[in-house]
Order: sequence, then C-alpha cells, then structure tokens
Amino acid sequence: MSANYSFSPVSLPYAKDALAPVISAETIAFHYGKHLQAYINNLNAALPGSGFEGKSLEEIVKEAKGGLFNNAGQVLNHTLYFTQFKAAGNPGAPAGALAEAIVRDFGGFDAFKQEFEKKGAGLFGSGWVWLASDEDGKLVITQEQNAGNPVTRGLKPLLTFDVWEHAYYLDYQNRRPAHLSALWEIIDWEVISKRYGK
Repeated sequence: MSANYSFSPVSLPYAKDALAPVISAETIAFHYGKHLQAYINNLNAALPGSGFEGKSLEEIVKEAKGGLFNNAGQVLNHTLYFTQFKAAGNPGAPAGALAEAIVRDFGGFDAFKQEFEKKGAGLFGSGWVWLASDEDGKLVITQEQNAGNPVTRGLKPLLTFDVWEHAYYLDYQNRRPAHLSALWEIIDWEVISKRYGK
C-alpha cells in the first residue's frame, strides 16, 4: 500500500493545556497522544488489501465492518471531537441558523443541553452522544455505542461528547455527568455552525 493512503492525527487548533480545567493537559496527552494514535496505527495497518485504500474516513465508516470499522470510526469520532473545542474561559452559545434549529427542534438551548447531557450520562458502557442533522437540517441527538457515528444512519455529525472513560477519568474519575456538564465551557460554536452549514 502506498503511504499516501495512510491517516495521521488531526492537528489540535489550541495548545494542549488550553482546555484546562475542563480537560487537563494530562488527559489530552493520553487521549489525543496515545488513544487516538493507537486507533490511527491500527487503521493504517488494516488498510492494505482491505479494498478501502484511498477512501475517506467517512466512506470507510459507512461501509466497513469489524476491526476496520471500529478503528476508522474512532479516528473519525476523535477528529470531530478534538476540533470542536476552543480555549477555556470564554463560553459561547450557538448563533444564526444553528441557534434557530436548536430552538425549533428542542425548545431552546437549555433544553437541548439538558437532553444532550442526559443521553450522554445514560449511555451504558462506552460510546458517544451526538448532535446530528438530517438532509433537511432537522437536528437529532443520537447515542452511539463504542465506535458508532451518525454517518451510518445517513446523518451529518455536528457535535459530540466522548463517554469512553479514557476521555474523562483522569480529571473526573467516575463522575461522567460532571464531565459532560463542564464541556459546554469549551465548545467552539463557530465550528459546529460551519458543520451544520445551513
């Protein structure tokens, strides 16, 4: 397989300590530096002869099964996850079409946050909670086990909270709800709005 078909970690758009205290530099070092890198290494090792050489992450996640799906899914999920944050200290809120859609589909921003946190806290085991949109721009919250991503349901992934323990255990131990509640402080809503694209 050509090296051109291999994947690399996404560059972080902030310093590794910029998300503290919501996410510590130590967690970034393990989560981004070790966990994500392991998924990338596994994905690159599985690509030769798979028939997925040269395909995008989304294409692989939509079509692959087994270990190839698991590793590609985790690379895609973590790429979206790590690029949706901004430095702590200036929490924001959605604006424009995304804000209007949140009001339309959830009744308001606070109601949306409450439902999103509830679904994240209530997801059994490891996985992800997602805000996604359908082709008409309607917003939905999905719970995805393990490496799941809304693209497998024909949806566009917009925002995600990682509820695998490695995402929060160093900072919050077993207090998953506290972690989920804190993440709103570092969401870059401009990034989420661009993903929504309405």
